Amino acid sequence: MIEIRNITKTYLNDDVETQVLKGVSFSVKDGEFVAIMGPSGSGKSTLMHILGALDTPTSGQYFLDGKDVSDLSDDELADIRRSKIGFVFQSFNLLPRATVMRNVEMPLLYSRVPKEEREEKAKAALISAGLSNDRFYHLSNQLSGGQMQRVAIARSLVNDPALILADEPTGNLDTKTGDIVLATFQKLNESGKTVVLITHEQYVAEHAERIIHIRDGVILEDKKNENRLVKKLQ
Repeated sequence: MIEIRNITKTYLNDDVETQVLKGVSFSVKDGEFVAIMGPSGSGKSTLMHILGALDTPTSGQYFLDGKDVSDLSDDELADIRRSKIGFVFQSFNLLPRATVMRNVEMPLLYSRVPKEEREEKAKAALISAGLSNDRFYHLSNQLSGGQMQRVAIARSLVNDPALILADEPTGNLDTKTGDIVLATFQKLNESGKTVVLITHEQYVAEHAERIIHIRDGVILEDKKNENRLVKKLQ
């Protein structure tokens, strides 16, 4: 699914170069659940942007589903994001005065999918994300934080992406609600989805099958999680 080969990223500001990623290499197999963990300033956010085709590396190669995306144009990167990647962010990024269904259908509108097909796919994605159907036509600002994050997960699923990329998805949630969201990711992974979760919290990372530790732009450790926390949706 993912192959990163000796990725570097350097930013230039007022003639001062700052190297954020320093030769990062790893791979993620189809159907894996991997956490990338590191403190603030470790380079994990920059790495997330590259994985999400939101940015390109200074050097090195990034293969997603067999395609080299490390040096594509902005339009080509947009196509990759739309067709291959589902994003889940800490801040939900929902339209507050739009219904749950409308929020989930939004990526399909850009692809000009017919209305009936949009509704069918949106409902299927919401069910997969674990949101009860009595919430489908609520406005998103009428939902709890956990429910909003499930809507965001459903939106990430609606185009059937190859990769789900979750950036601090429990950062705005209490522990109990965060556990429900993490259980949702585990359920999606069990159904065959590839999940990469970015976090600074050890507790959150321990829900993944494998943990990659990054600090100061280099990978310190990459190992299977022998003490994985498994949550089940109620």
